[in-house]
Amino acid sequence: MAGSIFYMTVFTFLTLAQAKAPASAPSPDLFGMLVPFLCLGVIFYFLIIRPQKKKQTDHAKLVAAVKTGDEVITAGGLHGRIANVKETSVILKIAENTKIEVEKGSIDRVKKADTATA
Repeated sequence: MAGSIFYMTVFTFLTLAQAKAPASAPSPDLFGMLVPFLCLGVIFYFLIIRPQKKKQTDHAKLVAAVKTGDEVITAGGLHGRIANVKETSVILKIAENTKIEVEKGSIDRVKKADTATA
């Protein structure tokens, strides 16, 4: 009887070993995995990158167009009139006898251009 149990156990193991392994799930294709990342990239481009690039371009045009007599506001909040334009900086008149030199890139806004008093 013990011998028959042994043979039945061996037979069971051999039968299980010969049985086909279950088919594995198909791996997702590369394109299907990349679609969400591509969508996020497009969203980031239109919501973040493109508006920031446009803002930088507009600021570069503003800085290139400043001239003597323009009233400007700097990024630090100083209000003044441009007394002289240099290559990379401007002389800003902020009071009657007070002039300071600031970088062109620090100009935030041009309030108005008054060439009659310049």
